[in-house]
Amino acid sequence: MSVLLYRLGRFAYGKPWYVIGGWLAVVAAVVGLLVANPVRVSNEVRIDGTPSQQVIDDLARSLPEASGGQGMLVFEAPAGARIGDRKVQSALLAAVDAVYRHDHVIDTRKALAEEAAKGDSSPLAQAQAAVARAAGQPSSGRTPVPLQLDGQPVPGVVVSADGSAALMQFQFDEQTYELPSGTVDSTVEAAEREATRGGLDVLPSASMMEIPEVIGAGEAVGVVVAAIVLLVTLGSVVAAGLPLVIALVGVTVGVGGAFTLSTVFEIHSLTAVLALMLGLAVGIDYALFIVNRERRLILDDGLDAHEATGRAIGTAGSAVFFAGSTVIIALAGLLVVGITLLSTMAVVAAATIAVAVLLVLTLLPALLGLVKERVCPARTRRRAQRRAADAEHARRTRATRWGAHLVRHKYPALAAAFLIPVILAVPAADMRMGLPSGASFNTDTAQRQSYDLVSDAFGPGYNGPLMIAVNSTAEERPLTPATLAAVTADLRNVKGATSVSLAGMNSAGTTAILTLVPGSGPNDDATKDVVTAVRDASARISATTGTTTGVTIGVTGFTALAIDVSDRLADALPLYVATVLGLSLIVLLLVFRSVMVPVTATLGFLLTIAATFGVTTAVFQWGWLQGLIALDATAPVVSLLPIIITGVLYGLAMDYQMFLVTSMREAHVHGATPLNATITGFARASSVVVAAATIMVSVFAGFVFNAQPMVKQAGFALAAGIVIDAFVIRMTLIPATMALAQEKAWWLPAWLDRVLPDLDVEGDKLAQKIPPPRPAAAQPHAAAVQEADITG
Repeated sequence: MSVLLYRLGRFAYGKPWYVIGGWLAVVAAVVGLLVANPVRVSNEVRIDGTPSQQVIDDLARSLPEASGGQGMLVFEAPAGARIGDRKVQSALLAAVDAVYRHDHVIDTRKALAEEAAKGDSSPLAQAQAAVARAAGQPSSGRTPVPLQLDGQPVPGVVVSADGSAALMQFQFDEQTYELPSGTVDSTVEAAEREATRGGLDVLPSASMMEIPEVIGAGEAVGVVVAAIVLLVTLGSVVAAGLPLVIALVGVTVGVGGAFTLSTVFEIHSLTAVLALMLGLAVGIDYALFIVNRERRLILDDGLDAHEATGRAIGTAGSAVFFAGSTVIIALAGLLVVGITLLSTMAVVAAATIAVAVLLVLTLLPALLGLVKERVCPARTRRRAQRRAADAEHARRTRATRWGAHLVRHKYPALAAAFLIPVILAVPAADMRMGLPSGASFNTDTAQRQSYDLVSDAFGPGYNGPLMIAVNSTAEERPLTPATLAAVTADLRNVKGATSVSLAGMNSAGTTAILTLVPGSGPNDDATKDVVTAVRDASARISATTGTTTGVTIGVTGFTALAIDVSDRLADALPLYVATVLGLSLIVLLLVFRSVMVPVTATLGFLLTIAATFGVTTAVFQWGWLQGLIALDATAPVVSLLPIIITGVLYGLAMDYQMFLVTSMREAHVHGATPLNATITGFARASSVVVAAATIMVSVFAGFVFNAQPMVKQAGFALAAGIVIDAFVIRMTLIPATMALAQEKAWWLPAWLDRVLPDLDVEGDKLAQKIPPPRPAAAQPHAAAVQEADITG
């Protein structure tokens, strides 16, 4: 592997325009396809096979007009006025009319007018009357009333009991993410133009968000911080710019390539964000590792840039290849879960990682071939020469001293590195999972203001009503009013239900939708109890509707979806973790040729993930230290996060394990004692690991300021996880463990040693087959690092 990569690096360095031209062609093709095919990003959380999703799919067939995206607008009357005031009501009616007339909005007024014209013979009217009688009066004490026009109720619009607000619910003819760009925004603007005449404020709900923001100011700041860290670490604008170029090309090809396929299969907003975060962070980190190794070979070993590039790709490139493979394995493990949403995320993110690795091994040496010796400016070379002349410099470096300190005080270091994540993990015991609602947004957003206004004026349950699908078991036998009345009465008796109403019925009368409004909010435990109670009672309700017309009952809606998603992902998590750990342990065993190193690496990760979930729960669910991330909303942990964060963090944690421990193994293979190998490897790799972790944290932290709650939580969890894993686990626990185990850390059964292939990640075979030139002037510095005194 090392010899092959060495030759690849030398080829790319010697003929840079061949490689650069190839990648430019790929970028041009991706950009061209993006121009030709508009990007479509979804915000829908769809988990096939769950009861609530099955209800939605069944309704799409039996009642297609109810399968489009849902819209909800809240109109707030000006201070001192009421919705019933002539001027205010006139403006409201005009706004409602503007919404119903807007493109892609289903105007239910025509269909209802036709039914009303039938009088008492209308099946829909009979069903509505039967349901209304059985439902009785709402128990919340804040009964909304329909908005009236010429003595007739306006479909989809109700007014709060105190007259302070009106709520309009409607549907688009397609899912929100399938609508032409700008449709949702223009619908809101149409309502605002008319509503302002009466002084009304228009607040769209969280469901009215069209295309989620993927890149904003926070993300740009994260990249700027990464650039500063690169400049400080490498000390050269030219050298610092190379990892940024690799990362930008990587996300263009990886994420852009995924976007070109968004018209073929659905891409969730979190899929795009996850691939973007990983593409930027991994692309910068891997390129930094290669550039740093090349510069060390030039400055410490006196090699010319061409030879140094080849050897950097042959040695550090091997570590990058296997580090990237570990991340890809962790992501690919999501495929075994069998959830389409997660599979798409896994494929797109893994492809982006693969592109980043390929770029680092091909485009980066080609760019270094253009830069040539300028990768190390004269000032840097003079400083290196002075340090090389001072053999004691290596002993005095901060990294060497810290490594020696960990070796000397290994027991306190182990205790601290164990206790810190354990303490941070405590809040995870109280972690609740759910989906983002309007309550998850900051108080200065329209989504949160809409949510709060609905809760205050109508009741919290109106922010997440349950949809009850009632279907006749006989395809051609319509539901009778008596059947619907019986179902409604039983649903009305469910504890926690405040009202039940008929929301719609298909033309054949075989499918009806009932809306059940709970007395609690979408993510409240009480609402989950209502869902459970309705599902438990569904069999009994079906059995008591009579022998002439049997029915089946299904429940869907925000809370039902959240319950099903959480349950499905919780069931899938053990299988996923077992698959990833098993495959990754094999890879680590091949790379390190050690039993203990893969095991301790994995156990350290378990501490990382527990602490990450604990910190995330404390900040987002408990509300601790939210001011630090400009957040003022508490919400459950997004259901998708645990399984996604587990996979991503495991892959990234193994990156740092790979970079750090391969340096230790390299020193050990080349003759250092176990303790000196630990210090030497730590001294060589720690600075680049710190820089890489800082870069990754800055990139992930940039997404914490995204307006989307799901993206915000993902960015925070990944940033917190990297801080814990890189600085507590990899930089403290692992060196202390290696010092404790000493020679046993590299133990491998003889029979297994014979069976396992030698991947030569350290480049030992490369050094034997193609010996590097060894200028004498470069030796003192390297020797001093090799022989660092563990006693300090």
